[in-house]
Amino acid sequence: MWSQIKPAALGIFAIGLLAACGFEPMYGGTTRGSYGNIATEDKLAQVTISNIPDAEGQHLRNELMDRFYRRGRPVQSTYTLQVAPLKETETNLDITIESESTRAQIRIDTTFQLVDNNTGAAVLKREIRAFNSFNVLGSQFTTFVSEQDAREATLNDLARQIETQLILYFGQK
Repeated sequence: MWSQIKPAALGIFAIGLLAACGFEPMYGGTTRGSYGNIATEDKLAQVTISNIPDAEGQHLRNELMDRFYRRGRPVQSTYTLQVAPLKETETNLDITIESESTRAQIRIDTTFQLVDNNTGAAVLKREIRAFNSFNVLGSQFTTFVSEQDAREATLNDLARQIETQLILYFGQK
């Protein structure tokens, strides 16, 4: 029986299943979504991002601003995003017989909370962490550049995690 079903029919059936399961895009306007016709971008644009200490925190804040404020910063925000100071841990991996490391891992941990500006209550709190690794090479400059690249990738991953958590929160609301 299955051998007689055409591939096109299977494709139409798969699309029908997606429509039936309540699948909705994370971005863009939805007519059926939890907050009506307002796009997720518009909700993210209503979040003020508090300052985050240190250079790495500033990089994270800038990355969040690039993700949230596609049409400009909010004049009157509904929410404030507060990110705790970042905690970075570097671990040496792949230790040679001479006790030299050839690979290292960067781990950054933080917590964030989304505060409703009308009530002052934290409506969302999460702990997040991201990892990345880099090669420790003979050249100090090359190792430095590799480490900086891994650190930036880790901070970008944290920004993506925060953005995803907020999108999921706004999708439930």
